[in-house]
Amino acid sequence: MRLLLVEDDDLLGHATSQVLSRSGFQVDWMRTCGDARAAVRSAEYDAILLDLGLPDIPGEQFVRELRSARSVTPVIVITARGQLDDRVRLLDMGADDYLVKPFDISEMLARLRAVRRRMMAGGDLTDVQTVGPLQLHQASRSVQWDGKHVALTAKEFDVLQTLVMRRPRVVSRAQLVDALYGWDDEIESNSIEVYIHFLRRKLCKEVIVTVRGRGYQIGNEEALNAHVRNAKPGPA
Repeated sequence: MRLLLVEDDDLLGHATSQVLSRSGFQVDWMRTCGDARAAVRSAEYDAILLDLGLPDIPGEQFVRELRSARSVTPVIVITARGQLDDRVRLLDMGADDYLVKPFDISEMLARLRAVRRRMMAGGDLTDVQTVGPLQLHQASRSVQWDGKHVALTAKEFDVLQTLVMRRPRVVSRAQLVDALYGWDDEIESNSIEVYIHFLRRKLCKEVIVTVRGRGYQIGNEEALNAHVRNAKPGPA
């Protein structure tokens, strides 16, 4: 899940960015609305954490611009104003949720998890995504194959989750890079291919299909079920 954090306070921004990164999110941290505008034009975000008290443009204006442009990216507003009228106004202007300063980190993560649940394909709020013998547990970031736990690295899980959640669409390499990395991350030229290679080795080669010239997509259930049936020994 890729996030845009818009916060001009260096101490709070750094701490929030670090906590989010350790929790498995990819974070781009911007300090002004001007920089945030440029960011949303060049990348696709799953959610935006927005402080209202910014040095150049009021955060409220940025939210209105997003909604005027028909952006449906969820926005969680960070505000020091916690009165009922303030909260109602924030929601009416297009924010999806809010955090009142000072906020607890666990509350922020819980609100982001709620946003992620609402984003699931087709409104599916199920934590467990199943494709044939593959089960992907989003909350615990764990995977089972034919009922057995499979250990994946954080990036391997992110690749698999992105493909599963966007099935049956083809996901380009650039889209996978956007989903996995922030702007400040160092990216090896073949990193996506390496993660896909290890996923195929740990699960099965049919789990991810290469669509020549376009990208990758998750394998279909019939092919994955067939692989498991063929891998199991027949009756003695």
